[in-house]
Amino acid sequence: MTLPESSQLTRPDGTVLRYCEYGQADGYPVVFHSGSPSTRWKWPTLIEAMRRSELRVLAYDRPGYGGSTRSPGRTVADAANDVRALADAHGWNQFAVFGGSGGGPHALACAALLTDRVTACAVLSGVKPADPDTPPREEAELRSRLAEVSADIMGRVNDGGPELPGTPGPPALDDPDAMARLRATFVDGTDGWVDDSLALARPWGFELETITVPVGVWRGTDDAHVSAEHSDHLLAHIATARGHVYSGGHIPGVDVYQEIYDWLHPDAA
Repeated sequence: MTLPESSQLTRPDGTVLRYCEYGQADGYPVVFHSGSPSTRWKWPTLIEAMRRSELRVLAYDRPGYGGSTRSPGRTVADAANDVRALADAHGWNQFAVFGGSGGGPHALACAALLTDRVTACAVLSGVKPADPDTPPREEAELRSRLAEVSADIMGRVNDGGPELPGTPGPPALDDPDAMARLRATFVDGTDGWVDDSLALARPWGFELETITVPVGVWRGTDDAHVSAEHSDHLLAHIATARGHVYSGGHIPGVDVYQEIYDWLHPDAA
């Protein structure tokens, strides 16, 4: 197996945040907020794009994913405290943030609550806050449903399917790294996925209107998971947000990731 090396931050209360670092050792710092669910271990194509950028990208497992200690009842806003701790440990006074899909709100939390430190925020296929009248989600029911989704995905993989559901590719079973990423996401990451889902359905703990740093909002023309309504809402409520539309689905090609990495560099944003 050739998975990237992992590191961890142990805080005074004993909780752990596990992460990987990508890109240039002396590159501009960026904290990567993965989707829901996901893992700190990124796909090789994305790692290569990070290498080509002038960034130092820290991708961490939110609490409950991978090796990061679970924090039941966490809010979206709590991500700002995690990122502050990671940035402090690295001596990063200023940095950019990037969030994909369910990671988008967590990146926006940093943009709203760490205004003096975050220089730019990129959101890819991100979601908007839940409507105020959305009924609360029950953890037991949610956990059962996500377990069914995970079992279905892993069942297709065990039948010879690719790592990324619904896309062409070689059997994931033939790639130990792919299987490790899948297990981290859909087997070992269930607690994080549950807590993400609960947090996204509740008030996030900050208002979009308070964000003053530059925000880039990317969406695909054929996204079957997140409709254009979500990006439209973000653009309408964040004065500093600018939209970017690409041809493709929820997960774009590597060229779009490269565009985002380039945009996040302070010389570009």
